[in-house]
Amino acid sequence: MTTPLLENYLFRNIYCPLAANSGNQATCGWHGNGLLPPGWEWLAYFLAGFAIIFILVNVVLLLGMVYTWTERRVLGRFQSRLGPNRWGPWGLLTPVADAIKLLLKEDIVPRAADRLLFNVAPVLMVLPVFLTLAVVPFAHNTFLADLNIGVLFIPAVGAMTTLAIFMAGWSSSNRYALFGAMRGVAQLISYEIPVVLALAGVVLMAGSMSLSRVVEAQGVPFLLVQPLGAFIFLVGTSAELNRTPFDIVEAESEIIAGYHIEYSGMKWGLFQLAEFAAVLVASALLATFYLGGWSGPFASGQLGIFWFMAKVALFTFLFIWIRATLPRLRVDQIMAFAWKFLFPLSLINLFAAALEAYLLRDPATGAITRADLWIVAAVNLPLMAGSMALFHRFIREKVTPPHRTVEPAANVVREAS
Repeated sequence: MTTPLLENYLFRNIYCPLAANSGNQATCGWHGNGLLPPGWEWLAYFLAGFAIIFILVNVVLLLGMVYTWTERRVLGRFQSRLGPNRWGPWGLLTPVADAIKLLLKEDIVPRAADRLLFNVAPVLMVLPVFLTLAVVPFAHNTFLADLNIGVLFIPAVGAMTTLAIFMAGWSSSNRYALFGAMRGVAQLISYEIPVVLALAGVVLMAGSMSLSRVVEAQGVPFLLVQPLGAFIFLVGTSAELNRTPFDIVEAESEIIAGYHIEYSGMKWGLFQLAEFAAVLVASALLATFYLGGWSGPFASGQLGIFWFMAKVALFTFLFIWIRATLPRLRVDQIMAFAWKFLFPLSLINLFAAALEAYLLRDPATGAITRADLWIVAAVNLPLMAGSMALFHRFIREKVTPPHRTVEPAANVVREAS
């Protein structure tokens, strides 16, 4: 039995020891017979796929727990405090204690809630995290699925988050939850548009929608080739993750906790898991699209996974740094920033990328050489600075509240008397 998944390093090293026989030894490159007899290759195919999915899901859960501890400790350092330090050495068991606490909490469902949608929403919130990681290459030929439309697949599955948020708010039969859900949907849709347009620039430069081809096309990191697109993707993704300064969806002083106010126990924990794990997924996408993925010095074979993890850690720290630095924006500022700043910048980036790809792409090979990528970087860096400065002047008056003259308190008291 032959399968295109044999190009996958993970799949091949599980499938071939099970299914190698006289019919597919050459395909597997395996010397000797597998554990299963001929005719049982289908079982090896199933076991290999199940093992990869099992590993992926549990690694995401484990890294999500580690990330919660890391973010709280790093935020503590930023804010001149210790952070979690009671459970386990350096507080490492704090996420485990939190998980046990959530599992033991009572699951409360409002009497007027739509139970089906109320219970489905937390699961639907987590699904995009795992589906997105399925197409991310961790090293050379190390992935769950190398889709030729991988770049298109990512925003498609990410749209499920919008549905999950609205389902959670509407099914709760709570006005505050519905207000938070409507804010979330408006924010997600608004920032999804510039993010997709930024990804279009990556596709034009790489000449492919496959994430593996995108990594291989980065003779020069796209962070330099597409600096404006990288900025748009970083900011837009931060808004889609409800991260500071775009966390108005959960504005405690206005709408309590937003769309998930009625959730408790592990259902609430799934929403939090989705938000924290999504930061890791967003960091993985940034590393893949703009920093060369697994590529790096001495990154031959599967050693590139160490470079990939280092780049993911870099972007993860950047997300934490932004959260510790910037204050929360108002609703009108968030929407104005999306439509009056990021959207026109994304159009400029798209038109520039299309023109550069048209002029510099080799008609024979369909690729852009490394020297041409440096030319594109030299053009796009000043284009980014000029475009941001220009649209900053346009949006500054729109998001700044009008100045009002406040009378001295003494005059107010005098007039009242």
